[in-house]
Amino acid sequence: MNAQLQPTGSAYFIAKETELPETHTLSVLVDNEPGVLARVIGLFSGRGYNIESLTVSETEHEKHLSRITIVTRGTPHVLEQIKHQLERIVPVHGVVDLTVRARELGQDRPLERELALVKVAGKGDNRVEALRLADAFRASVIDANTEHFIFEITGKGSKVDQFIAIMKPLGLVEICRTGVAAMNRGPQGM
Repeated sequence: MNAQLQPTGSAYFIAKETELPETHTLSVLVDNEPGVLARVIGLFSGRGYNIESLTVSETEHEKHLSRITIVTRGTPHVLEQIKHQLERIVPVHGVVDLTVRARELGQDRPLERELALVKVAGKGDNRVEALRLADAFRASVIDANTEHFIFEITGKGSKVDQFIAIMKPLGLVEICRTGVAAMNRGPQGM
């Protein structure tokens, strides 16, 4: 057997050597019932794929449907396989690769936003600078006393990353992030 075609332990060793890994955002509409999230996540962990971001919430209360948004990374071939395997899970009503859909619509990426709570402790000049920078990033102060601030910031993940990076030297204490919420532009739904 040719050394280049030997299995790597994964069913996806057949992927073309020219395919480079890409980051994609998947949206999965599922029944809101116990165990569904575990089954969806088990599909990823069972095949050794990482989930970079995960958000879940009931979005259609009357129908008891939840929307799972997953950001993951893989070759186009692997991502297509993941999508097909997700579609076969019984309580899954639909799977859309928002990244592919955005490209089909002539856009670079889907609309993606994240929320973060960022706690910064500091006094004096650091406190003043933290407030000034928070204002520049349009972060809101949602809790404060003489020793700390808790800021709320929303935006693209890169904006949240940048805000966190500039708060580190000013007394960053704690971060809580929601993960990515995403949808495509245009009048059509998922």
